[in-house]
Order: sequence, then structure tokens, then C-alpha cells
Amino acid sequence: MRSPTDRRQPQKSDLRRSAILESLDHHLREYGFDGVNIADVTKRAGVTRSAFYFYFENKAAAVAALLEPMYDDGFVASDILTGTAEPPRWRIRAMVEALLDTVEHHRYLLQAMLDARTTNPAIRQVWDDARETFVPAVAAMITAERDGGRAPDGPPAEVIAAMLLEFNDRLLERYTIGGRLSRQQLSEGAEAVWLRTIYGHVDVTGQARTSADQKRATS
Repeated sequence: MRSPTDRRQPQKSDLRRSAILESLDHHLREYGFDGVNIADVTKRAGVTRSAFYFYFENKAAAVAALLEPMYDDGFVASDILTGTAEPPRWRIRAMVEALLDTVEHHRYLLQAMLDARTTNPAIRQVWDDARETFVPAVAAMITAERDGGRAPDGPPAEVIAAMLLEFNDRLLERYTIGGRLSRQQLSEGAEAVWLRTIYGHVDVTGQARTSADQKRATS
């Protein structure tokens, strides 16, 4: 998934863009979003400022491009959730754990993206658009569960899907910036929210798989 704020679709041989992103990655790890200076990024990458702006609208847009692997992780979590062959509790638990694993793997990038999102409308739109891409698949899963008699009728599936994904957005943010709740508490709470919202209760038939099974499913 490519960022809409990335100005040019690069060729595989385009080493300048890769050098810019590698340099940005280094500076984010060292200084965070606010501490990153484009002049320093371009100097380390061995390119000019004009080359940077040839590829990216601004610093925040370049951070969005760095997050493309995270978007791929999001699609993996969505596939786990919407594959209705498994029991609901296991699917939801595995999806939540996959999301929290994403934070573990990309925490400093997510922190930079959260910082950029508060001040940059284009980055906010990138974030919102990425989340919205998952709504149809989740809504289709909810509809299938209702049609199969496993979930009660309720508000339109698209509305429920959008709200639950907004909730996941907040979950990612909370786990990224930290708080008083542990990972286990966040995971268990999120699982209960999803189960109760879709199925009306948390005691859904079907045993949860072991943690080892979940790890294999998300690896």
C-alpha cells in the first residue's frame, strides 16, 4: 500500500528514494518526529532538499511512506479476523494480538505518525483512508455471522465495522504512547468489546486456540 502523499511512483532502481527513507528511519529512531530536520535527512542520504520534495510533500508524508509495512500487517490482522472458519473468540483474540505486535515492531514509527497526524491534514487523511480500507471486509464478516445465526441483528454492519475499527485505532494509539493498562489488559478488554459488540456476549461457542497457535497464525 503506497501513501497518497508520496508524489512519485518510484521504480525499483530508484535508489534516491530508498536512501531518503533509510535516512529518515535513522533520524526518527534517534530524535523522534519533532527532532527530525529535512536538511539532516538529505545530508545523510546524499541528496538535495529538492530531491526530497520531488518524492514527498513534506516530512510527515515521508513518515507515512515508511509505515507501508505496518499497513501490510494490518491486512494480515484483517484476514485473520474475517476468516470465519475459526471460532469467533480465537479470531478476535488473534487479530488483537496481531495489532499489538504491530506496535511492538513499529512503535517509534507509529509515535511519529501520531505526532504528524495531529498537525497535518494530509497525514490525517492517509491514516483515516488506511483504516477505511478494512471496513468492507469486517462488515461482510459481521453480515455473514448474522445470516448464519451466530450474531444478532443490529445497526448496519458497515456502521458497526467502522466503529470497531475506530476503536482499534484508539487501541493502537494507547499502546503506542503507553498508559496504566498492561498489554494483557488491553488485549482482554479489546477482545470483550469486539465480542459483545458483534455477538451480544463474550461467551461465544468455540475454544480459543493456544498462544502458540496464535503466534503461528500471525507469523
